[in-house]
Amino acid sequence: MRVTLRDVAERAGVSFKTVSNVINGHPNVRPETRERVQTAIAELRYRPNTSARSLRHGRAGFLAIALPELTSPYFAGLASELAAAARAVGQSVLIEETSGDLAGERAVLDGLPSHLVDGVFFSPLVTPAAEVVERRDGTPLVLLGEYGEPAGVDHVGVDNVAAARDVTRHLLDLGRRRIAGIGLQSGDGTGRLRGEGYLAALAEAGVAVDPDLVVECTDYHRASGADAVARLLSRGVDFDAVFCFNDLMALGALRALHDGGLRVPDDVAVAGFDGIEDGQFSVPSLTTVTPDLPRLAAEAVRLVMRRIAEPDAPTEHVVVPHRITARESTTGGPPAASFPA
Repeated sequence: MRVTLRDVAERAGVSFKTVSNVINGHPNVRPETRERVQTAIAELRYRPNTSARSLRHGRAGFLAIALPELTSPYFAGLASELAAAARAVGQSVLIEETSGDLAGERAVLDGLPSHLVDGVFFSPLVTPAAEVVERRDGTPLVLLGEYGEPAGVDHVGVDNVAAARDVTRHLLDLGRRRIAGIGLQSGDGTGRLRGEGYLAALAEAGVAVDPDLVVECTDYHRASGADAVARLLSRGVDFDAVFCFNDLMALGALRALHDGGLRVPDDVAVAGFDGIEDGQFSVPSLTTVTPDLPRLAAEAVRLVMRRIAEPDAPTEHVVVPHRITARESTTGGPPAASFPA
Protein backbone atom coordinates (compact mmCIF):
# COMPACT_ATOMS: atom_id res chain seq x y z
CA MET A 1 0.00 0.00 0.00
CA ARG A 2 1.10 3.55 -0.71
CA VAL A 3 2.64 5.34 2.27
CA THR A 4 0.68 8.47 3.20
CA LEU A 5 1.45 11.68 5.05
CA ARG A 6 -0.50 10.32 8.02
CA ASP A 7 1.80 7.28 8.11
CA VAL A 8 4.80 9.61 8.23
CA ALA A 9 3.16 11.72 10.95
CA GLU A 10 2.48 8.64 13.08
CA ARG A 11 6.06 7.36 12.69
CA ALA A 12 7.54 10.77 13.57
CA GLY A 13 5.11 11.40 16.43
CA VAL A 14 3.92 14.72 15.00
CA SER A 15 0.77 16.11 13.40
CA PHE A 16 -0.25 15.76 9.76
CA LYS A 17 0.14 19.54 9.42
CA THR A 18 3.73 19.41 10.71
CA VAL A 19 4.67 16.80 8.10
CA SER A 20 3.07 18.96 5.41
CA ASN A 21 5.02 22.00 6.65
CA VAL A 22 8.31 20.10 6.46
CA ILE A 23 7.63 18.81 2.95
CA ASN A 24 6.64 22.29 1.77
CA GLY A 25 9.69 23.93 3.31
CA HIS A 26 7.94 26.17 5.80
CA PRO A 27 10.49 27.80 8.13
CA ASN A 28 8.43 27.62 11.35
CA VAL A 29 9.45 24.05 12.17
CA ARG A 30 12.00 23.33 14.89
CA PRO A 31 15.20 21.71 13.55
CA GLU A 32 14.82 18.61 15.73
CA THR A 33 11.21 18.16 14.56
CA ARG A 34 12.23 18.62 10.92
CA GLU A 35 14.95 15.99 11.37
CA ARG A 36 12.45 13.54 12.92
CA VAL A 37 10.05 13.97 10.02
CA GLN A 38 12.80 13.59 7.41
CA THR A 39 13.99 10.42 9.15
CA ALA A 40 10.45 9.01 9.07
CA ILE A 41 10.14 9.89 5.37
CA ALA A 42 13.37 8.04 4.64
CA GLU A 43 12.47 5.00 6.77
CA LEU A 44 9.02 4.63 5.24
CA ARG A 45 10.30 5.47 1.75
CA TYR A 46 7.49 7.97 1.38
CA ARG A 47 7.08 9.34 -2.15
CA PRO A 48 4.68 12.26 -2.64
CA ASN A 49 2.26 12.40 -5.55
CA THR A 50 4.30 14.97 -7.47
CA SER A 51 1.81 15.29 -10.32
CA ALA A 52 -1.04 16.24 -7.99
CA ARG A 53 1.22 18.48 -5.97
CA SER A 54 2.50 20.30 -9.06
CA LEU A 55 -1.06 20.96 -10.23
CA ARG A 56 -2.07 22.15 -6.77
CA HIS A 57 0.89 24.47 -6.20
CA GLY A 58 1.78 25.38 -9.77
CA ARG A 59 5.27 23.92 -9.35
CA ALA A 60 7.46 21.70 -11.49
CA GLY A 61 8.55 19.43 -8.64
CA PHE A 62 12.23 19.69 -9.67
CA LEU A 63 15.24 21.50 -8.23
CA ALA A 64 18.41 22.09 -10.27
CA ILE A 65 21.91 21.52 -8.91
CA ALA A 66 24.59 23.44 -10.82
CA LEU A 67 28.10 22.29 -9.88
CA PRO A 68 31.54 22.79 -11.47
CA GLU A 69 32.76 19.19 -11.77
CA LEU A 70 30.84 15.99 -11.26
CA THR A 71 34.10 14.00 -11.44
CA SER A 72 35.26 15.74 -8.25
CA PRO A 73 34.58 13.53 -5.21
CA TYR A 74 33.63 16.58 -3.17
CA PHE A 75 31.05 17.87 -5.64
CA ALA A 76 29.74 14.36 -6.31
CA GLY A 77 29.22 13.93 -2.56
CA LEU A 78 27.55 17.33 -2.32
CA ALA A 79 25.18 16.47 -5.19
CA SER A 80 24.27 13.20 -3.46
CA GLU A 81 23.49 14.94 -0.17
CA LEU A 82 21.42 17.62 -1.92
CA ALA A 83 19.44 14.99 -3.82
CA ALA A 84 18.69 13.09 -0.61
CA ALA A 85 17.62 16.25 1.21
CA ALA A 86 15.43 17.28 -1.73
CA ARG A 87 13.75 13.86 -1.84
CA ALA A 88 12.90 14.23 1.84
CA VAL A 89 10.70 17.24 0.97
CA GLY A 90 9.19 15.65 -2.14
CA GLN A 91 11.42 17.25 -4.78
CA SER A 92 13.39 15.58 -7.56
CA VAL A 93 16.67 17.02 -8.86
CA LEU A 94 18.28 17.85 -12.18
CA ILE A 95 22.06 18.22 -12.31
CA GLU A 96 23.92 20.72 -14.50
CA GLU A 97 27.73 20.68 -14.83
CA THR A 98 29.16 24.14 -15.47
CA SER A 99 32.79 23.00 -15.99
CA GLY A 100 33.77 25.81 -13.64
CA ASP A 101 34.14 28.33 -16.47
CA LEU A 102 32.50 31.73 -16.87
CA ALA A 103 30.38 30.78 -19.88
CA GLY A 104 28.93 27.72 -18.16
CA GLU A 105 28.19 29.61 -14.96
CA ARG A 106 26.60 32.51 -16.83
CA ALA A 107 24.34 30.08 -18.67
CA VAL A 108 22.96 28.95 -15.31
CA LEU A 109 22.55 32.51 -14.07
CA ASP A 110 20.80 33.57 -17.26
CA GLY A 111 18.13 31.10 -16.32
CA LEU A 112 17.07 27.52 -16.47
CA PRO A 113 13.46 27.63 -17.74
CA SER A 114 11.19 28.32 -14.77
CA HIS A 115 8.65 25.76 -15.99
CA LEU A 116 11.33 23.06 -15.60
CA VAL A 117 12.61 23.82 -12.10
CA ASP A 118 11.29 25.42 -8.93
CA GLY A 119 14.70 26.46 -7.63
CA VAL A 120 18.46 26.22 -8.17
CA PHE A 121 21.44 25.32 -5.99
CA PHE A 122 24.45 27.01 -7.57
CA SER A 123 28.14 26.54 -6.71
CA PRO A 124 30.18 28.92 -8.88
CA LEU A 125 33.96 28.87 -9.14
CA VAL A 126 34.79 31.96 -11.19
CA THR A 127 31.75 34.25 -11.32
CA PRO A 128 32.10 37.23 -8.95
CA ALA A 129 29.45 37.46 -6.25
CA ALA A 130 28.19 40.81 -7.56
CA GLU A 131 27.59 39.29 -10.99
CA VAL A 132 25.72 36.37 -9.44
CA VAL A 133 23.25 38.79 -7.91
CA GLU A 134 23.02 40.98 -11.02
CA ARG A 135 22.54 38.24 -13.64
CA ARG A 136 20.25 35.76 -11.89
CA ASP A 137 16.63 35.57 -13.01
CA GLY A 138 13.55 35.25 -10.80
CA THR A 139 13.99 31.53 -10.10
CA PRO A 140 14.66 30.92 -6.36
CA LEU A 141 18.41 30.41 -5.99
CA VAL A 142 20.66 29.30 -3.13
CA LEU A 143 24.34 30.04 -3.54
CA LEU A 144 26.73 27.39 -2.22
CA GLY A 145 30.39 27.85 -1.35
CA GLU A 146 32.94 30.52 -0.80
CA TYR A 147 31.29 33.88 -1.24
CA GLY A 148 30.94 35.28 2.26
CA GLU A 149 27.53 36.92 2.54
CA PRO A 150 26.54 38.25 -0.91
CA ALA A 151 23.72 40.75 -0.72
CA GLY A 152 20.34 39.79 -2.10
CA VAL A 153 20.76 36.01 -2.38
CA ASP A 154 20.46 33.10 0.06
CA HIS A 155 23.78 31.41 0.76
CA VAL A 156 25.11 28.34 2.60
CA GLY A 157 28.77 27.50 3.07
CA VAL A 158 31.62 26.67 5.41
CA ASP A 159 33.81 29.38 6.93
CA ASN A 160 36.82 28.78 4.69
CA VAL A 161 39.04 31.30 6.44
CA ALA A 162 38.41 29.79 9.87
CA ALA A 163 38.73 26.22 8.60
CA ALA A 164 42.04 26.88 6.84
CA ARG A 165 43.32 28.67 9.91
CA ASP A 166 42.33 25.69 12.09
CA VAL A 167 44.08 23.07 9.98
CA THR A 168 47.20 25.25 9.71
CA ARG A 169 47.15 25.61 13.51
CA HIS A 170 46.98 21.82 13.72
CA LEU A 171 50.23 21.63 11.78
CA LEU A 172 51.79 24.38 13.90
CA ASP A 173 50.74 22.60 17.09
CA LEU A 174 52.70 19.56 15.88
CA GLY A 175 55.84 21.71 15.78
CA ARG A 176 55.90 22.34 12.03
CA ARG A 177 57.16 25.77 11.03
CA ARG A 178 58.01 25.53 7.32
CA ILE A 179 54.46 24.97 6.09
CA ALA A 180 53.83 25.18 2.36
CA GLY A 181 50.41 26.46 1.28
CA ILE A 182 49.33 25.01 -2.06
CA GLY A 183 46.36 26.40 -3.96
CA LEU A 184 46.46 30.19 -3.67
CA GLN A 185 44.26 31.96 -6.23
CA SER A 186 43.09 35.51 -6.84
CA GLY A 187 39.43 36.50 -6.85
CA ASP A 188 36.64 35.97 -4.34
CA GLY A 189 36.66 32.19 -4.10
CA THR A 190 38.25 29.20 -2.42
CA GLY A 191 41.89 29.96 -3.15
CA ARG A 192 41.86 33.44 -1.67
CA LEU A 193 39.83 32.56 1.42
CA ARG A 194 41.76 29.41 2.33
CA GLY A 195 44.98 31.30 1.67
CA GLU A 196 43.82 34.04 4.03
CA GLY A 197 43.21 31.51 6.81
CA TYR A 198 46.58 29.82 6.22
CA LEU A 199 48.44 33.14 6.40
CA ALA A 200 46.46 34.25 9.47
CA ALA A 201 47.46 31.13 11.41
CA LEU A 202 51.13 31.67 10.59
CA ALA A 203 50.91 35.30 11.69
CA GLU A 204 49.18 34.38 14.95
CA ALA A 205 51.97 31.88 15.68
CA GLY A 206 54.67 34.46 14.93
CA VAL A 207 55.91 32.50 11.92
CA ALA A 208 57.19 34.68 9.09
CA VAL A 209 55.70 34.00 5.67
CA ASP A 210 58.23 32.70 3.15
CA PRO A 211 56.96 33.55 -0.37
CA ASP A 212 58.73 30.44 -1.67
CA LEU A 213 56.29 28.32 0.35
CA VAL A 214 53.13 29.87 -1.08
CA VAL A 215 52.21 28.14 -4.34
CA GLU A 216 49.52 29.31 -6.75
CA CYS A 217 47.43 26.76 -8.67
CA THR A 218 45.04 27.28 -11.57
CA ASP A 219 42.98 24.20 -10.68
CA TYR A 220 42.53 21.83 -7.74
CA HIS A 221 43.27 18.41 -9.23
CA ARG A 222 45.63 15.64 -8.09
CA ALA A 223 48.19 16.55 -10.75
CA SER A 224 48.27 20.16 -9.53
CA GLY A 225 49.24 19.07 -6.01
CA ALA A 226 51.86 16.65 -7.29
CA ASP A 227 53.33 19.27 -9.62
CA ALA A 228 53.42 21.94 -6.89
CA VAL A 229 55.35 19.68 -4.51
CA ALA A 230 57.67 18.52 -7.30
CA ARG A 231 58.49 22.16 -8.06
CA LEU A 232 59.27 22.88 -4.41
CA LEU A 233 61.58 19.88 -4.30
CA SER A 234 63.31 20.72 -7.58
CA ARG A 235 64.03 24.26 -6.33
CA GLY A 236 65.47 22.93 -3.07
CA VAL A 237 62.88 24.74 -0.92
CA ASP A 238 63.01 23.56 2.70
CA PHE A 239 59.59 22.60 4.12
CA ASP A 240 58.34 20.29 6.86
CA ALA A 241 54.57 20.42 6.16
CA VAL A 242 52.16 20.96 3.30
CA PHE A 243 48.62 22.32 3.52
CA CYS A 244 46.85 21.70 0.22
CA PHE A 245 43.67 23.72 -0.27
CA ASN A 246 41.72 20.59 -1.23
CA ASP A 247 42.07 16.83 -0.74
CA LEU A 248 42.70 15.99 -4.39
CA MET A 249 45.82 18.16 -4.43
CA ALA A 250 46.86 16.62 -1.11
CA LEU A 251 46.64 13.13 -2.62
CA GLY A 252 48.85 14.32 -5.46
CA ALA A 253 51.26 15.83 -2.94
CA LEU A 254 51.53 12.48 -1.12
CA ARG A 255 52.57 10.84 -4.37
CA ALA A 256 55.17 13.50 -5.18
CA LEU A 257 56.67 13.26 -1.69
CA HIS A 258 56.87 9.47 -2.00
CA ASP A 259 58.56 9.79 -5.39
CA GLY A 260 60.98 12.29 -3.87
CA GLY A 261 62.01 9.83 -1.17
CA LEU A 262 60.41 11.76 1.70
CA ARG A 263 58.44 10.10 4.51
CA VAL A 264 55.00 11.33 5.57
CA PRO A 265 54.63 12.54 8.27
CA ASP A 266 58.20 11.96 9.55
CA ASP A 267 59.82 14.35 7.06
CA VAL A 268 56.78 16.26 5.81
CA ALA A 269 53.26 16.38 7.28
CA VAL A 270 50.38 16.75 4.81
CA ALA A 271 46.86 18.10 5.29
CA GLY A 272 44.01 18.70 2.87
CA PHE A 273 40.51 20.14 2.83
CA ASP A 274 37.07 18.68 1.93
CA GLY A 275 36.86 15.39 3.85
CA ILE A 276 36.48 13.19 0.76
CA GLU A 277 36.30 9.44 1.30
CA ASP A 278 39.50 8.76 -0.66
CA GLY A 279 41.52 10.29 2.17
CA GLN A 280 40.55 7.45 4.51
CA PHE A 281 42.20 4.92 2.20
CA SER A 282 45.36 6.70 1.06
CA VAL A 283 48.69 5.56 2.49
CA PRO A 284 49.16 7.26 4.85
CA SER A 285 45.55 8.24 5.50
CA LEU A 286 44.95 11.95 4.99
CA THR A 287 44.36 14.63 7.61
CA THR A 288 41.67 16.99 6.33
CA VAL A 289 39.09 19.65 7.06
CA THR A 290 35.70 17.90 7.03
CA PRO A 291 32.71 20.18 6.36
CA ASP A 292 29.29 19.00 7.55
CA LEU A 293 27.87 18.22 4.08
CA PRO A 294 24.58 16.69 5.30
CA ARG A 295 23.92 19.86 7.29
CA LEU A 296 24.91 22.04 4.32
CA ALA A 297 22.49 20.17 2.05
CA ALA A 298 19.65 20.27 4.57
CA GLU A 299 20.05 24.02 5.06
CA ALA A 300 20.25 24.64 1.30
CA VAL A 301 17.01 22.72 0.72
CA ARG A 302 15.32 24.53 3.60
CA LEU A 303 16.30 27.89 2.13
CA VAL A 304 15.21 27.13 -1.42
CA MET A 305 11.84 25.74 -0.26
CA ARG A 306 11.33 28.79 1.92
CA ARG A 307 12.18 31.05 -1.02
CA ILE A 308 9.67 29.19 -3.21
CA ALA A 309 6.95 29.59 -0.57
CA GLU A 310 7.91 33.16 0.42
CA PRO A 311 9.58 34.99 -2.50
CA ASP A 312 9.98 38.22 -0.50
CA ALA A 313 11.44 36.66 2.65
CA PRO A 314 14.70 38.21 3.94
CA THR A 315 17.85 36.54 2.64
CA GLU A 316 19.72 34.17 4.92
CA HIS A 317 23.42 33.32 5.15
CA VAL A 318 24.14 30.03 6.90
CA VAL A 319 27.60 28.89 7.98
CA VAL A 320 27.80 25.13 8.57
CA PRO A 321 30.24 23.52 11.03
CA HIS A 322 33.54 21.91 10.11
CA ARG A 323 35.96 19.70 12.00
CA ILE A 324 39.60 18.71 11.67
CA THR A 325 39.91 14.99 10.95
CA ALA A 326 43.46 14.17 12.07
CA ARG A 327 44.91 11.05 10.45
CA GLU A 328 48.26 9.43 9.73
CA SER A 329 49.55 12.07 7.30
CA THR A 330 50.08 14.47 10.21
CA THR A 331 49.89 12.42 13.39
CA GLY A 332 51.56 9.15 12.35
CA GLY A 333 50.39 5.81 13.76
CA PRO A 334 46.68 4.90 13.86
CA PRO A 335 44.25 7.61 12.67
CA ALA A 336 43.24 9.97 15.46
CA ALA A 337 39.66 10.92 16.19
CA SER A 338 38.08 13.97 14.59
CA PHE A 339 37.81 17.04 16.76
CA PRO A 340 35.61 20.11 16.37
CA ALA A 341 37.32 23.26 15.16
